Amino acid sequence: MQRVNRILNDPRYKEYLKLNEKYEAERKFCRHDLRHFLDVARIAYILVLENRLDVSKEVVYAAAFLHDIGRWLQYSEGKPHDEGSAQLAEDILTAAGFDSSEKETVLSAVKAHRGDTEGSVSFSNLFSRSDKLSRNCFECSAEKECNWNAEKKNMFIKY
Repeated sequence: MQRVNRILNDPRYKEYLKLNEKYEAERKFCRHDLRHFLDVARIAYILVLENRLDVSKEVVYAAAFLHDIGRWLQYSEGKPHDEGSAQLAEDILTAAGFDSSEKETVLSAVKAHRGDTEGSVSFSNLFSRSDKLSRNCFECSAEKECNWNAEKKNMFIKY
């Protein structure tokens, strides 16, 4: 997990986390912070193992730690956060030592994480499902105000 720790210690990464925190300071719904990233990583890794996908733990964690890192761009510039996150992630992945194939896997998952979670058992699909499963709607004080439809909300623990 050495390369994942390089991501965590990258000054740009730390700055993007702070910007997410700043723009979400008054947000009463789910936040896009390190706690969320860790939840997504752990669920995604379980799904990768259960589905016997050939994706390394470091790639799973890298995707999770970077998938919402550009959320602040959506607040500040109106840029979709999946696109912004992928854009910001590329240089961080290179600096952390990920090769071109690994970067492609991570960036594909980051770009697709807001998509439909039905269909194929690809890493991008499982990653998107992990992002949705990470939300603890059953304990959220703002659940009634959330714009997720009832079928999408996690009212029971699944992973």
